[in-house]
Amino acid sequence: MTQLVDPTIEESVKSAKVILNQQTVMAEQGQSLFDCAERLGIRIPTSCRKKGKCRECMVEVTSGMEFLTPLHASEEHMDGTLRLSCCARLLDDAGEVHCNTLKRGSIHIEVDAENLPDAATGIELKPAVTRDGDTIYIEGEPVATSTGPLLGAAIDVGTTTIVLRVYNLETGEAVAGTSFESPQRFGGSDIMARIVFDTNDGTRLLQRTLLGHLAHCLDELPIDSTDIYEMVVAGNATMRDLFFGLDVESIGQKPYRSQTEFDMLEGRAESTVITASAKRLRLPLNPAARVYGLPLVGSHVGADTAACMLAVALLDEEKTVALMDIGTNTEIVCGNKHSAKAASCPAGPAFEGGVVSCGMPGLDGAVETFNLNDDGSVAYTVIGDVAPVGVCGSGLVDALSALLQHDVMDHFGRYTDGSDRFHIDRERHLYLTEADISELAQAKGANVAGLNILLNNCGVSYDDLDVLYLAGGFARHLDIDAARRIGLIPNLPDEKIKKVGNAAIEGASIALYSLPYRRRLEVFVKSIGHVELETDPNFFEHFVQGCQFEAFEEPPADA
Repeated sequence: MTQLVDPTIEESVKSAKVILNQQTVMAEQGQSLFDCAERLGIRIPTSCRKKGKCRECMVEVTSGMEFLTPLHASEEHMDGTLRLSCCARLLDDAGEVHCNTLKRGSIHIEVDAENLPDAATGIELKPAVTRDGDTIYIEGEPVATSTGPLLGAAIDVGTTTIVLRVYNLETGEAVAGTSFESPQRFGGSDIMARIVFDTNDGTRLLQRTLLGHLAHCLDELPIDSTDIYEMVVAGNATMRDLFFGLDVESIGQKPYRSQTEFDMLEGRAESTVITASAKRLRLPLNPAARVYGLPLVGSHVGADTAACMLAVALLDEEKTVALMDIGTNTEIVCGNKHSAKAASCPAGPAFEGGVVSCGMPGLDGAVETFNLNDDGSVAYTVIGDVAPVGVCGSGLVDALSALLQHDVMDHFGRYTDGSDRFHIDRERHLYLTEADISELAQAKGANVAGLNILLNNCGVSYDDLDVLYLAGGFARHLDIDAARRIGLIPNLPDEKIKKVGNAAIEGASIALYSLPYRRRLEVFVKSIGHVELETDPNFFEHFVQGCQFEAFEEPPADA
């Protein structure tokens, strides 16, 4: 841990200890958290030079909020633990403030095709962006002249985490990539909260904050971002539409449809695809670049699900498969190329680290595996091999499984010794409370109910499934035995369960470098049937059963 003490601070001046990203600095009255970050050499994004206008310099204050000035007018949209670091200043009362910047991490920039079908990994390179001599074309239309690299970007805009990849469109090589926590957290941790915030705000603050943060990330990549001529965007219906600045109020009320879906159904558009210029979105791409939003499946089943279908080659699949893209808004698909249905589960952000005391996305510093030994000692691994600062989804599943297996927790999620928390690492203040377990139980219950009801609607039992694909940010590191033990996934044999990691970014990448598959997807999504879970009479029964931590083996009872 780094300790910096300003030698100019005299003993008579009251000061506070600020611990930012586990680095410590002593700060005087009136200094901002942004000032503290600068002294520690920690970069915080800003476009307004600390004037409180860009809303990009957000930090999370985990303790010591009482030692900071009240919310500034620029922070009226903030609640809970979030502050703008340029506005939050130290009061004259000595104290200790703990805070963190938005978490960021690197991703594997190579094409991560483990467990994907051959039909999805052998796709011919045929991007929309091409070159003839020095002239650059987008779908045959000349847009620019350049001798530089021909790059394209794919982005998965998740509710909790954003993942970006950049490709050389002439070779198919992945040349850069990054991931980061959503800077829209101040608008709420789930989709409905973001919809309410954006509707009440009326200034497109969520869009401006996200695009501003993304612009900083693009500038920091080891490429010239002006060589990017197209960006393909995946995301659930709300996150995709917020990205493009569309009104999302209609997605939050029945029949829960994007404006683009209404436009298509009422004949004003051929599909739910969105396109915009990079210039209009103020992204630092080539001035002629196009930003393409993948089509929606329907209602809350969005463009991220459409991308997942490309990743698992559902458009060419003969077998009966199911796909679960587990996240804040879990999407589930069942079927094959002949017939498929989809549903959306409002599971909440628990398995992505949200609403859990020590939870965080799967970025550097996150506990990703956990084991409880017979003598009560614990063992864990951390992403990035750094000091742990939180626990991500795969680590939470491991922890629940271990606590259940060793009778520390019962199948209702209560600690058997009467305590209210279990310490994963007491020294670093990492723990799991019964309230945290309740949040995870409800997220699990929503996922289980969704899978049961969708399979019922398809007339498919678990035994009928040839493959269950598990997608999502934490699925790659998910321990299958632990997930089955707590009842997060059905008790299928190993050979039927395929972890495909972030299938949405894989599918967005396919759509980026294969225009023919992109066009096929636009047609295919129109054939997908949408199942409304909330109208199923057995939803509550499935949900209650799914909230318990126990394995389930039989097909749905009402199949």
